[in-house]
Amino acid sequence: MVSDFRNYAAAKLNVDERPVVLTGPNGAGKTNLLEALSFLAPGRGLRRAALAEVCRRSGDGEAPARGWAVAARLEAEGGPVEIGTGIEPPADGVAARRIVHIDGVDAGAQSVLAHWVSLNWLSPEMDRLFDHGAADRRRFLDRLVYAFDREHSVRLNRYERTMRERTRLLRGRGGRNHPAWLDALESTMAEAGVAVAAARRGLARRLDEICRAATGPFPAASVAVDGALEAMLDDAPALAVEDAVRERLKALRGVDTEAGRATLGPHRSDLACIHLAKACPAAQCSTGEQKALLIRIILAHARLIAAERGFAPLMLLDEVGAHLDAERRRALFEEVLALGSQAWMTGTEPAAFDGLGSRVQYFGVCDGAIAPLTAQP
Repeated sequence: MVSDFRNYAAAKLNVDERPVVLTGPNGAGKTNLLEALSFLAPGRGLRRAALAEVCRRSGDGEAPARGWAVAARLEAEGGPVEIGTGIEPPADGVAARRIVHIDGVDAGAQSVLAHWVSLNWLSPEMDRLFDHGAADRRRFLDRLVYAFDREHSVRLNRYERTMRERTRLLRGRGGRNHPAWLDALESTMAEAGVAVAAARRGLARRLDEICRAATGPFPAASVAVDGALEAMLDDAPALAVEDAVRERLKALRGVDTEAGRATLGPHRSDLACIHLAKACPAAQCSTGEQKALLIRIILAHARLIAAERGFAPLMLLDEVGAHLDAERRRALFEEVLALGSQAWMTGTEPAAFDGLGSRVQYFGVCDGAIAPLTAQP
């Protein structure tokens, strides 16, 4: 159920465990619905939007005062559970804040959602992820890590806050008068930064094992994290790397002062992927090949979740047929069905999902209204 979200005043869908296909013209609200679902996991959602940005706008462009909400009823191991999230509207100068409810009770931090929902997505904007800046690839990898390590975002946020504070202190030249303060900041950066790098490196190695052994129309690939801390972890245990990073940060104070930023840390790492059959880095592959490599990684991640947690993740596949030939499109559908994932897939035409028949459930979307479709391609 969604309310006052983007172009939806209110919408409610009753679905079973099968994958869901949403079809309709461009601009009808298909992606908006996937974005609403993406807020059932911690984070900023599919579009990385600000909380107030997704509020439904009235005819004069003003957002409604009551905020927005997304809720779902899940079949969990211990029985049904109702989860919901949204924002409380601003009042008396207090900014809007995100709230999370589990079975009607305020659950506090949004990180609680990770206990109930494991979620990943693929959108058209990601089709050339390997051509984008490294920050986009780090965010993608971090989202994959969250599914296995709920504290990863906490450590990442702590590292980034401390890094910004150290940079502010160095820029103000205050570090010269407060070396003990810098020592403390760098100690936190070393501890949190090495933990972040280790989590990324650990998941990348597990993904690499599956992606290298892949067969079928989605290419076999190598997956790794390219970064200074990750390389150090190849040769030494985490505690020794923490000590080494702490000393290097201290030695780099002058360099970082001139640069205006930290020049060492996991904020500079990158996700590296190679198309093995072509021995070609992903960034040098065609758009279709890049999307196929990305799908290979996402499917490998889904398999890891299913093996470890006992259920496949919720997958949001927006305009998934774009840049895929018919063979790869069919192969993706079959893999999703084999995983048992309740994937939500969108397309402008039902014909893009030919052959799925009653194995999925179909809905038409038009101007923020959703209706079940009885015809099956």
